Amino acid sequence: MSVAVAHHASSSSGAALEEGARQAAYRGTDLVVVHVVDSLDNDIAEANRAGISDAVEKALSAADLPDLRWDVRLVAGGREVAEVSAALLGAVEELGPDLLVIGARRRSPVGKAFLGSVAQNLILDAEVPVLVVKSPR
Repeated sequence: MSVAVAHHASSSSGAALEEGARQAAYRGTDLVVVHVVDSLDNDIAEANRAGISDAVEKALSAADLPDLRWDVRLVAGGREVAEVSAALLGAVEELGPDLLVIGARRRSPVGKAFLGSVAQNLILDAEVPVLVVKSPR
């Protein structure tokens, strides 16, 4: 089994990666970082992997877990909330992790009313427990 972290280049991703690493260490399992990309073009995929690898190494260092085993899973999705949500949910279903860790950020009441939220979709639709990590202010 594993602990999966839904990764996105945002302020909440670092906190989610750190907590995901702590949860994986606590459970004695691997960390899998799931990142949605527009396409799985080889050049773009390698650039994404390099950037994500740096973020994971930084999070593992911050969590004092430099030896934790981890992997990056890039999944093709899109940019719309529904597309990103579907891609992440498909990856989670395929991976079958013990836990999904996601980052969340504050949204205004108007944003909540009119715009969908990937975090909300994952919380409601994931078949595994979801741990939400709120980004620090």
